This record gives sequence, structure tokens and C-alpha cells, in this order.
Amino acid sequence: MGRVDLHVHSTTSDGRLSPAEVIREAAERGLVYIALADHDSVDGIAAAKAAAQSFPNLTVIPGIEISTDIPQGEVHILGYFIDYTDPQLLAQLENFKNSRRRRAQAMVAKLDKLGVHIDWQRVLEIAGTSTIGRPHIAQALLEKDYIASFKEAFDEYLGHGKPAYVEREKMLPAEAAAIIVKARGLPVLAHPLTSPDPEGLILELKPAGLVGIEAYYKDYTAEEVKRLVGLARRHNLIATGGSDFHGIEPDEETAIGGADVPLEAAERLIALAKEKNPKLIL
Repeated sequence: MGRVDLHVHSTTSDGRLSPAEVIREAAERGLVYIALADHDSVDGIAAAKAAAQSFPNLTVIPGIEISTDIPQGEVHILGYFIDYTDPQLLAQLENFKNSRRRRAQAMVAKLDKLGVHIDWQRVLEIAGTSTIGRPHIAQALLEKDYIASFKEAFDEYLGHGKPAYVEREKMLPAEAAAIIVKARGLPVLAHPLTSPDPEGLILELKPAGLVGIEAYYKDYTAEEVKRLVGLARRHNLIATGGSDFHGIEPDEETAIGGADVPLEAAERLIALAKEKNPKLIL
């Protein structure tokens, strides 16, 4: 089990644990650095940092994960050390939240036409104060026994190209990187192997401020990690990593700290963040 995890989700987006519970779990597992990187939301960062005050050996890095689009599918951009109080960032994230809500409503409507009836109000209840997403719809499907697992929800209904899938409002990866940079953050390409051409994407994103790629990622093989670390070195990027923990299906997921991310990954990110912002306080 590693001591660093730079990709963890909470109830603020589509995770099962609250930000405080994420911090407690990380501390119990002996982590020294953790980044809360919820989807299109920074609402959990203040709570995570407050909870971490009870665990002096654990440092919380403020993060976010922004979903973007390329012709071949989705690309996710992580942002570290963002100013999560920045008004311009918060306005943009509110737009994202409204877009996700409209998308979720459209998916529920599509399910209804397929004879799969879930209540929109129940989806809202499941989401609570979180940024609404497909896992909340999956939970509603699970409750009504339309599916046997979250994976089945995506395989049968909610995944890309499936009958109830609805496209998101489009954003390019470089646009997400620009949003992160404007919020004084450091953009990193999440799980690069979901892209058909990781190196091409890196070349496109470096001028937009890309500083790293996620080389150490939950179920990547040793060979895949080696390949991505080499790619990072070749392009003078930081090889970061994380579990992408959501906690929805704990028996099947990589645990917090389970991606074996080297301590150096966090230390290099911190050094770069302090170089860009000498007044940075962790």
C-alpha cells in the first residue's frame, strides 16, 4: 500500500465517502499526501482540509477532475493546487453542475421510454448535495432491481453508445487545462491509456500548461506504468498517479493508496506549485 494518492473522489461528486471520511480512511492507511479530485467540483476541499487538521501527518492537496471530449471519446484533466475559492472557477463549475443535471434528466427520460422506470426525485435524493452524475442514476436502477451491479448499469444503459446514454455539453481538453491554469492550478492528464493516442494528446496539451500524466493508476500493469513513466520523462512531465477511488463497490475497487504512487510524485507537484506560487501554504 502506497503513502500517496492523488486521485480520490467523495460524495461531493460521485463517491460513497464524505470528504471527512475520505481523509479518515487515508490517515488510517498511513498516507502522507492525498488529493481530493472530485468531478467538476471543489465543494469538498474545505471539509477535507478541515478534517485533515486531526491528522498532522497527512497533507491534503486541493484538486479537481474535469471531463472533456475528443472525437474518439472522453478525456479527463486533473487540476492540482487550484484556488478553490476563485470566483471565475466557481462560476464555471456552476455551469458544469447545471449541465450535468440537464444530462441526467435526459437519461432518466430515455430510460423511461425503454420501459425502465426510475423516479427523477429519487435520483436527486441519492445525489444529495453532490454534483449529479451517472452513478446516481445507476444507484436508482440498482434499488429497483433493473440491474445487479453498477457495471451492468453502464454496460446495458448508461455507457457511451448505450440506449440511455446522453452526450455531455462539449469541452476540449485544452479548454479544461486553461480553466485550471487560470485558477492557478497544475493540469495533469488523467488515466492516459483511455486515449487512443496519449502522446498526441500530450503534445496538444503541453502548450496549454500540462505538467504531468497519471502513470501510476489503479489497475495499470507494471509494463503500462513503465511505458507511461517513460513518456512522462520524454516530455519533461511529472509522473503522478492515484486510485481513482469512489468507494461504490469497495470489494472490486482499488483502495485509497492502492496505486503505489511514489512519494516523489507528490513532492515534485508540490515543488512546482511553490515555484509558481511562493506564498503557497499546504
